[in-house]
Amino acid sequence: MTTSSRTLGEWLSQFSREAFRLETLDDYSQSGGVDAYRAFLAGEEQPEDYRTAGWVKTVADATRAGKRMYRVHILSRPLTDYLRFELAWGYHRNMAAGEEFFILDTTSRENPTPEATDFWLFDDETVAAMSYEGNGKYLGADFLGGSRVDEFRACRDTVMAHSVPFTEWWAEYGK
Repeated sequence: MTTSSRTLGEWLSQFSREAFRLETLDDYSQSGGVDAYRAFLAGEEQPEDYRTAGWVKTVADATRAGKRMYRVHILSRPLTDYLRFELAWGYHRNMAAGEEFFILDTTSRENPTPEATDFWLFDDETVAAMSYEGNGKYLGADFLGGSRVDEFRACRDTVMAHSVPFTEWWAEYGK
């Protein structure tokens, strides 16, 4: 059920207070940054267009305006090649622009939200439930409102309560 006339891109640049993202997949390699991912795998430098991508400006504009952008990634070790890329390059790049990251590592414990799927939650009022193919290709988002928002708020609160700041996790488990 779509309850928004805005697109995901519009929500990402027009939310008022905060945007929360839950990531649950081990591979988003077909959803953007494909050339950067190939460069990472080949041991090359980060491409300039990846370091200065539009997403970095979106995050920087939002955080400079006093808005919060943050996410939790549910993962387990060993990391896939894609997760190594995302955490080493993507998260560090986006942190420099002001985005906050948290990790819920399920390597040696049960996932407290096993049915959770990827989503954005904007201003605690609007959910963009994300859809992906098995290879990590983004298919689109369904915008949900009403009583469904409570489910996603509860999920956000649960994963935040069980996650640790990315920098803390990376210091222990990163390369």
